Amino acid sequence: MAYYEEEDYKKPFSIKVWGNVVPFVKLYKKAFAMAMSFLILVSLIDIIYPFFQRYAINNFIIPKSTEGIGKFALVNTSVLLAQALAVIIFIRNAMTVELNVSKSIRKSLFVHLQKLSFTYYNKTPVGYMMARVMSDTGRIGQMVSWGLIDLLWAVIYVIGVFIAMLFLNVKLALLVMTIIPFISVITMYFQKKILNVNRKIRKINSTMTGAFNEGITGARTSKTLVIEDNNLKDFSQVTDKFYSSTMRATVLNAVFIPIILCFSATSLTMVLTYGGYIVMKNPSELGTLSVFITYAVSIFEPIQQIARVFADFVSTQANIERVTGLLETEPDITDTPEVIEKYGDNFNPKKENWEPLVGDIEFKNVTFKYPDGDEYILTDFNLKIPAGTTVAIVGETGAGKSTLVNLACRFFEPTSGEILIDGRDYRERSQLWLHNNIGYVLQSPHLFSGTVRENIRYGKFDATDEEIEAAIKIVAADSVINSLENGLDTNIGEGGDRLSTGEKQLISFARAVISDPRIFVLDEATSSIDTQTEQMIQEAIMHILKNRTSFLIAHRLSTIKKADIILVVKNGKIMERGNHSELLKQKGYYYSLYKKQFEDETGAAVLNNA
Repeated sequence: MAYYEEEDYKKPFSIKVWGNVVPFVKLYKKAFAMAMSFLILVSLIDIIYPFFQRYAINNFIIPKSTEGIGKFALVNTSVLLAQALAVIIFIRNAMTVELNVSKSIRKSLFVHLQKLSFTYYNKTPVGYMMARVMSDTGRIGQMVSWGLIDLLWAVIYVIGVFIAMLFLNVKLALLVMTIIPFISVITMYFQKKILNVNRKIRKINSTMTGAFNEGITGARTSKTLVIEDNNLKDFSQVTDKFYSSTMRATVLNAVFIPIILCFSATSLTMVLTYGGYIVMKNPSELGTLSVFITYAVSIFEPIQQIARVFADFVSTQANIERVTGLLETEPDITDTPEVIEKYGDNFNPKKENWEPLVGDIEFKNVTFKYPDGDEYILTDFNLKIPAGTTVAIVGETGAGKSTLVNLACRFFEPTSGEILIDGRDYRERSQLWLHNNIGYVLQSPHLFSGTVRENIRYGKFDATDEEIEAAIKIVAADSVINSLENGLDTNIGEGGDRLSTGEKQLISFARAVISDPRIFVLDEATSSIDTQTEQMIQEAIMHILKNRTSFLIAHRLSTIKKADIILVVKNGKIMERGNHSELLKQKGYYYSLYKKQFEDETGAAVLNNA
């Protein structure tokens, strides 16, 4: 089963890595400063509050007096109310930091992903990108707010308590401190073990989620192949591993917590024993003993918290490195600063500077190989495509038919040589300028969640209802769309999963038509449409493509007979070029493809009358 799996991470803590998060935190420095400031106030009140107990014992309980108790109650209540208010303020600001830092990183990742080239998406699993954008950013936001809050509170509390204990009674303070090294060592040991098990649990959970997802999405295939039992065995193995790891984490916690409680009880016993002795000699020290009892019970939690948070910081460092790695990934294709200055970019286009695109395309001494490939697909390739020309690219599955189109559309760039658009190297103008003039219809088109109308309007956001209806008529999709439950307002589901592939292609075709592009690319655009509808669309296509430069990537050779130029591709190489009649006369590779595809259906007469 395929699934996304988190990488192992075993690097030590690095301030440099965490420095990558600082620019995002600075965006909300006011909220961050407020959260930290009021947290310090809360910590100080936690430290000094036991002194109120001491005061009450020494001034009211021991002397059995009520003098001044009203003022004491007022001060005590005021301090508690102040702490409650401080807690509200710091929680609100901490939440602001967490949510906004996550949002800012997430937005930066989304914007950056829009800039990356096709090659990145070709080689990167969707699960990897989703994990970066969603879980990693959430984890980072959590740690820069609550992680720092927990750490700061714990450090301030431990230091403050030590100072307070030394101020009250040095011997009692040293007695409590003798336990601290043992607690620290044990905590570090168990936290490391627990962290490693939790990492393993996260990895197994990722595997389990992927297996469960495949089981659902592939349910129909599983039933037809009768492999339900095999799927259950695979899934059971994963859930068994999850159970084992979770039980190990539970056992570790079950051992760790009682050990800490034992040390805490030991510390408390030592304080009560020696403190009781002091009180017997001097009853006025009862208040001091109560402070020490409170501190002895409470000091071990922040020590554990320091170890836990530090381990979490190291773990979250992996999330930061993965996010930073994605943000630092350079697009394979970029516009020069001069081009961006004139034409703008995807998010700030300067359309007032865009020249009209006529549609002349020329491949000039183009050599190309894929960024991660060793073999050259094109070598010193030359081809002139006048505006309004229809170019068909044919070949068997996997022959490399899309390479030329991807180069012409600047989804890839030549390794050497030039591709000219209207007589100028297309790198002299922006990618957005070119892509804005291209209508691309894929064999397996992607539709967005929403209605049919909304999906067609992606081709032209300000399109009127009349323009949308005209577009669906042009591509012969009106009868199909009108037969849907709510016509144009039918909700098509996620990715258009409520539609057939043919219906998706028709909607995608209408979406491309409504944008009125100067360059059209049809990549097996009618492969999943029935023969009758295809004949209607073929007539519409020839009308639409008139006076437009167009590329037809086709497996069905019947769809490209009227193309001005036919390029025959085999094993990534251009084998033949010419129009339909010229290529048949050559009786080469195109002839053999054509014969293979049609002789069984129509006999030799098709070839003779072609």
